[in-house]
Amino acid sequence: GMYTFSDGLQYDAENWHYCDSYDRRFYTEICYGLKPAGISQLTNMDPPRKIPPGCYDCGDGFYNPTTRIVKDYKNRFLRNAGQIKFRVS
Repeated sequence: GMYTFSDGLQYDAENWHYCDSYDRRFYTEICYGLKPAGISQLTNMDPPRKIPPGCYDCGDGFYNPTTRIVKDYKNRFLRNAGQIKFRVS
């Protein structure tokens, strides 16, 4: 089958070569080229989201292990750690 990610990358089960051992570029690097030497791209999103020091990106926000709270990228409360978020589409 085929699946299209939100950034436009298309998954094709028979011809999938994204982020394999031969080509480790992000999709945006494939589309728009590599950055100059010394300006590394650390995520597919450029510029990357700002995550506070000591916190971890969890897709819909960031997790603070000290407070055990997940907040969105605008620093608004989403949930306590351990709560599972289900999204039906």
